[in-house]
Amino acid sequence: MRFLIAPDSFKESMAAADAASAIQSAVLSVIPEAITDLLPVGDGGEGTLEALVHATGGTRHYLTVTGPLGEPVEACFGMLGDGVTAVVEMAQASGLQLVAPRQRNPLKTTTYGTGELILAALDYPLERLIVMIGGSATNDGGAGMLQALGASLSDSQGQAIGYGGGALRDLKKADFSSLDSRLSALSIRVACDVNNPLLGERGASHVFGPQKGATADRIELLEAGMRHYSEVLSESTGQSIDVPGAGAAGGLGGALLLCGGTLMSGIDIVLDTLGFDDKLAAADYVITGEGRIDDQTPDGKVIAGIARRAGAAGVPVLAFAGSVKPGYEDLYALAKLSVHSITPYPCTLEEALRSGKSNLMHAAQNIIRLLQFTKP
Repeated sequence: MRFLIAPDSFKESMAAADAASAIQSAVLSVIPEAITDLLPVGDGGEGTLEALVHATGGTRHYLTVTGPLGEPVEACFGMLGDGVTAVVEMAQASGLQLVAPRQRNPLKTTTYGTGELILAALDYPLERLIVMIGGSATNDGGAGMLQALGASLSDSQGQAIGYGGGALRDLKKADFSSLDSRLSALSIRVACDVNNPLLGERGASHVFGPQKGATADRIELLEAGMRHYSEVLSESTGQSIDVPGAGAAGGLGGALLLCGGTLMSGIDIVLDTLGFDDKLAAADYVITGEGRIDDQTPDGKVIAGIARRAGAAGVPVLAFAGSVKPGYEDLYALAKLSVHSITPYPCTLEEALRSGKSNLMHAAQNIIRLLQFTKP
């Protein structure tokens, strides 16, 4: 049997490469003669850069940038093995994991550091730029990133607006004449794992604000500021940024449109870059997984992207997650798919995260035991 093992990271528990290794160990412990092909993946969130750099034989370039709360943090961007494609993972500079839970407040957090990463990558002889925008701590509409790249966002006194979603209401004038001109020469693909618009009940503030520390009153402030910001940018550029996917990363998706970016499914960018379809052609089964499978999974998450391609190729898919909640059932129409929780008994989140790797291995072993008696 040939297994293509292509999990995402299990957030806060294990990296995608560690998950792939655990699944491989489970397969070989049951079917020692099995052939396994490990392909850790991501959909644009934390860990995607690592997956792409590792698979293509690329390099990482480290620098100190501005963190979500304005403090210095060490981050990196990647150069893929082709030497002309840079990968920026916004979670490196502006990610939720960089902010302690008690300090999470999207009225204050900024994407400025993400802009600094892009700026550093522009010093290389690039042809293509991939920006991964999952896992953000921010809801500033990408304002910080635009400022780092040279755009002028000023208040009624002609001063630059401050950091965070709370400063968007101060915006009076937006001037893009000083935006770094090197951006216009690149193909810029923006990896989104959601298709939410910028504004409204499905927009950045209402849907993703709470997980970044926004209380009910903060959500209303964020939404009002984002609406004002969107109107000023539209007046200045003649381009609306309230489109599907623009709400990703607290509006960073919309700001990247103004830099010449194209919003795309993050998992499709990753699978294409890694040559997934060629590897799939040789597989009898695909095994994948991520931290949670729920009602957001069909909307462009890793498992949906893999199931869609595997279904078209007629290859069955086994999907594992730390948490499985209703709402994902549309995935069954995409492929021959089975979905499994790896958590074996009631426990705290801390316990589940700590035991994630062993739980994944044991869950995978139990399913693989069935496969050894069947043919794909």
